[in-house]
Amino acid sequence: MTETVPADPLARPTQRSQAKADRRAALLEAAAGKFAERGFNGVSIEDLGAAAGVSGPAVYRHFASKQAVLAALLVGVSENLLDGGAAVEREAADPAGALRGLIAFHVDFALTEADTIRVQDRDLDALAPEDRRAVRTLQRRYIELWMRVLGELHPSLAADELRLRVQATFGLINSTPHSARAGAAHTTDASVRPVLERMAWAALTSR
Repeated sequence: MTETVPADPLARPTQRSQAKADRRAALLEAAAGKFAERGFNGVSIEDLGAAAGVSGPAVYRHFASKQAVLAALLVGVSENLLDGGAAVEREAADPAGALRGLIAFHVDFALTEADTIRVQDRDLDALAPEDRRAVRTLQRRYIELWMRVLGELHPSLAADELRLRVQATFGLINSTPHSARAGAAHTTDASVRPVLERMAWAALTSR
């Protein structure tokens, strides 16, 4: 008689757990849009619930407070950037490929997460101190990842200049999608992306 092996409960999400994860993701997406539009202090729990298609009290099934929503949004995006950047570096064949991969990765982030960028720029100080420290730590590690890759490509550059080039490139990439969308109705991601990638490469590697 063949013994039946119990299914691993962690191998596949249940319908209920998947629905909960989907609702949480919808709330975070709604929060990014609302916080970007009105600012953290201008949005209520009821506003967040309505934007995600649930009642205000239902938000508390996923987050303890409005500040917890902001923390999940900003800490989460910082974790995703660091994890994604590390994967790009790990999979690249050489430093030049890694840098081009990081640029493409960050441009994609800027074009798809414009609301989150706006929220971080304006409402980072609304986080609890421990969450703000977590975001800053993740951001520093992400910058250091870029510095490491750029330093391998241009070992003659000092650490201060590596950091300056990386941070200036982030400013370029993170701000341009906003001005591109605001400046021309016909502008599309497909037309913005190659321009950003060329400008970022030039800023990072110019002599």
